[in-house]
Amino acid sequence: MRVFKFGGASVKDAAGIKNVYDVLQKVGYEDVLLVVSAMGKTTNALEIVIKNYFDKSAELNSSVQEVKKYHNQILMDLFEDDKNEVFAAVNTQFADLEYFLTHNKSPNYNFVYDQIVSYGELISTTILSHFMNFMEIKTQWLDVRNFIKTDANYRDAEVDWELTQKNIAKNVKRKILNITQGFLGSDENNFTTTLGREGSDYTAAIFAYCLNAESVTIWKDVPGVMNADPRYFENASLLNQISYREAIELAFYGATVIHPKTLQPLQKKEIPLYVKSFINPLLKGTSVSKGVDLEPYLPCFIVKRNQLLISLSSIDFSFIMEENISEIFALFHQFKIKVNLIQNSAISFSVCVEDKFDNFKALNAILSKKFKVEFDENVTLYTIRHFNDKAAQTVEKNKVVLLKQVSRETMQVITKEV
Repeated sequence: MRVFKFGGASVKDAAGIKNVYDVLQKVGYEDVLLVVSAMGKTTNALEIVIKNYFDKSAELNSSVQEVKKYHNQILMDLFEDDKNEVFAAVNTQFADLEYFLTHNKSPNYNFVYDQIVSYGELISTTILSHFMNFMEIKTQWLDVRNFIKTDANYRDAEVDWELTQKNIAKNVKRKILNITQGFLGSDENNFTTTLGREGSDYTAAIFAYCLNAESVTIWKDVPGVMNADPRYFENASLLNQISYREAIELAFYGATVIHPKTLQPLQKKEIPLYVKSFINPLLKGTSVSKGVDLEPYLPCFIVKRNQLLISLSSIDFSFIMEENISEIFALFHQFKIKVNLIQNSAISFSVCVEDKFDNFKALNAILSKKFKVEFDENVTLYTIRHFNDKAAQTVEKNKVVLLKQVSRETMQVITKEV
C-alpha cells in the first residue's frame, strides 16, 4: 500500500478537495490510505472555542458557529443537493461537539483540548470521503481512534505499538481508498488523544510501518524540500534526495522538513518518504530514504527568529561546573524554555533559547540570585549544514555576529540586525 498525507492547506476549501480528487486521478488510488488534517485553519478556530469554554465566555456559541459556517460553505460548494447524506453526517459531529461542551465535567485543559480539537480532522475526512464517493471513487472511512491506541498523556500521547499494529493489520482493507484522520489516537478508555507536533505526518508513518507500506507521500504546496526557506534566501534549490540521518539532523536544528518521530518508524523498515507538490503531482519532489545524505550536495540554511541569547557568568569568578549546568537546565525544563545552542567557557555559559511561553522574566529572577545574567532579545539563529565560506558570508552580511559555533559539518551563527 501507499500512504498519502494531505495537510490543512491542501483541503482548505472546495477547490482544495477537488484538487485532491484530481491528484488521485493522476497518481492512482488503489491500495492507498489517505491521512488528512483539519481543513485550513480549523485547529486554530477550535483553539478559540477551547479558550472561550475555559473563560466561560459569552462568545463560546458564536465561535462554534464560525467553525460550522466555514465547513457548511465548503459543503455547499461541493454538493449541489443539501439533502446529500454528508450534511447529516457533519451535523451529527457538530452535535457531538456541542454535547461535549455542555456535559464535560473535567477541568483538565489537555484532556478537553484533545476532545474538542479532534473534530477538525473528523469533519474534514467525513467531507472528503463523501466527496470521493460522490465522484464514484469508493472509499472506506476509518476512525483512527479505533486503530492508533496510546497512553493518556493528552496533547503528546505515546503510541502503544503492539496494540496499534494489531488493529491496523486486522482492519484496514486493501484494494480500496482508505481515508483516516491525522494527529489523533485514543487511550484505553477510548478518550481521544493527540500525538503532538507534526502529528499528522507521524500518523502516516505509523500506518506505513504497520502496513509494511511501499512508501509515504506528504503532499504540500511546494515542489519538495528546499535547501533554504525562499522567504529569507534568494535562489533556494530543490533537494532531490535526503537520507534519513540527514533529515533527522535538519529537523533537530529546526528545519520544518520532517519531524524525527515521523522518520524513525520509516527508517526501521526502510520505507521511503516523498515530499511532493499537490499543485504539480507528477513532479518528482524530494525523496527521504536510504542512500546519499544530500543530492545535490549544497549548504542547507535553517533560520530561527525571535530567539533569546542568555549569557551567565559566576558572580565570584568560580568555574561553572557540571552541577551548575545541570541546575540551569533543570530550570529551563521547569519554565518550558527550549535550548537551541550552548557554548561555555570556564566562568561563563551562553545559551540561545526560545521563550515560547514568555517565562524568561520569572526564570531571570531566579538565575540572577546565583549568576550575573546578560541577555539579548529578538536575535536570529542561523544554522548552516554543510557550510562553506560563501554560505557563512551570506548569513553574516550586514549583521552583528553575537556568537558563532562551528563543528565539522555544521555552523551556527547568532546575529542581530545592524
